[in-house]
Amino acid sequence: QVQLVESGGGLVQAGGSLRLSCAASGNIFSRNAMGWYRQAPGKPRELAALIAATAVTNYKDSVKGRFIISQDNAKNTVYLQMNSLKPEDTAVYYCHSVGFDNYWGQGTQVTVSS
Repeated sequence: QVQLVESGGGLVQAGGSLRLSCAASGNIFSRNAMGWYRQAPGKPRELAALIAATAVTNYKDSVKGRFIISQDNAKNTVYLQMNSLKPEDTAVYYCHSVGFDNYWGQGTQVTVSS
């Protein structure tokens, strides 16, 4: 079984930045897209950013231009660089493999204060 371990969440002021990391215990990037999902209290989980094995990326409209998803195949790690953070970005962020596998990270809390 592959585990996804997330890190990098925290409390930041509006306008600040955070970089989330998701380290996979095995090389699964060749057979999956990797996504960052988020879930705010009382709201459904939503896809914030996705990166395919081809490195093609896709973003939720509200984070376009502010978030950047990337992957380092050598390190089996996916990143989410979050810039110009807004209070509405506050959520638990989850790493997820999409495709051949179906793994979820434990989630990391991101809180953006106004």
